[in-house]
Amino acid sequence: TQSTWGICVLMFVRAWSVQLRHFSKHVAASEWFPSPIGKKLVVRLEELTRRYGEVEAQLQSGEELNKNERASLLREYHAIGSIPSLLSDLQSALKTLRESRELLRTESDPELTALVTSEMEEAQGQWDQVQRKALSAVLPRDDASHRAAIVEIRAGAGGDEAALFAADLLAMYQKLASLQGWKCDLVAYSKSDQGGCKEATLEISGEEAFSFLQYEAGTHRVQRVPETETQGRIHTSTATVAVLPQATEIDVNIQQKDLRIDFFRSSGPGGQHVNTTDSAVRVTHIPTNTVVSIQDERSQTANLNRAMSILRSRIYEHERQRVMNERASMRSQMIGSGDRSERIRTYNFPQSRVTDHRVGESFNVDSFLEGSDFEFLVPRLRETDSERFLESMEEETEVKSKGKKK
Repeated sequence: TQSTWGICVLMFVRAWSVQLRHFSKHVAASEWFPSPIGKKLVVRLEELTRRYGEVEAQLQSGEELNKNERASLLREYHAIGSIPSLLSDLQSALKTLRESRELLRTESDPELTALVTSEMEEAQGQWDQVQRKALSAVLPRDDASHRAAIVEIRAGAGGDEAALFAADLLAMYQKLASLQGWKCDLVAYSKSDQGGCKEATLEISGEEAFSFLQYEAGTHRVQRVPETETQGRIHTSTATVAVLPQATEIDVNIQQKDLRIDFFRSSGPGGQHVNTTDSAVRVTHIPTNTVVSIQDERSQTANLNRAMSILRSRIYEHERQRVMNERASMRSQMIGSGDRSERIRTYNFPQSRVTDHRVGESFNVDSFLEGSDFEFLVPRLRETDSERFLESMEEETEVKSKGKKK
């Protein structure tokens, strides 16, 4: 009897051991993700999917909301509207990958192994594609993305040719604004002796104008033969573009005591009011030494209002960049720096080619200057930003993992 009892106990222990090993394998398989940040990304998508349901329920509940609250909820609702389907696609690819991975561990039949491997490669491609889309959707949304944009263009190195190139960029952004259905106002313009543009400022307002145009900030380089060149030599010139989110008085509180306002007579083309009245305005924000000069309007009041609008936007952007740089600094201390050259694009006229160096893609120079290629370029730039953020998150995960092992 004791012997029989011992055998029963031994069989039970062996059966339990088998079940325990099976359970351990199942848990290990259910914790596996195809990328280092996969788990973190899925968790974030689940959180946003729950939030999407909460916002949808709040909007449909009949709850009394003021105009700003409803507008804020609607913006959030549309911003995360793609999240539930992205989560579903990601989970589908993940399920296929986990099942295929487990089959490959146990299957020995060559034909079946080849079939499973093919399915796994297809699911991995789906995962990679959806992960990039999902990452783009969950990136911290810039509060300035929905704002109007202030675009400042300045001639750089290259003398008269640089000013002519700056004028070409100005015309390009005006055409782009027209194609996008945005309102575009030229609020400041300084003409060069050869008819080019020393500097110009545009106010562009419309749906996500700043979000779209922010990628234009940086140094633009042109290579072409100037009209005044008799030897046919190619000259290289530059122009710089700054893109600022338009700020309001609510965003930036400027104290009157911090301002120095000077009025002076306008110069250059402008009609009968030029050089006859002190209508031009120069506003200096003393704490930041930010200076804005406007002379294009006919009255002091109009020029002052324009100058204050641009001044607020510059101060707002300065503070916004300071916060962004602090966040970037915290990450770079952990994973190292990844600075890029400020030269973002080259316009090569002899080869009829425009090359954006951030994505390594080229376009026909004539169609690009008409503004028609931005619909293809901007999504690629956004995708590149997402990929870079993905890499930084992966590197951050690896560094943290190594730190724990130590």
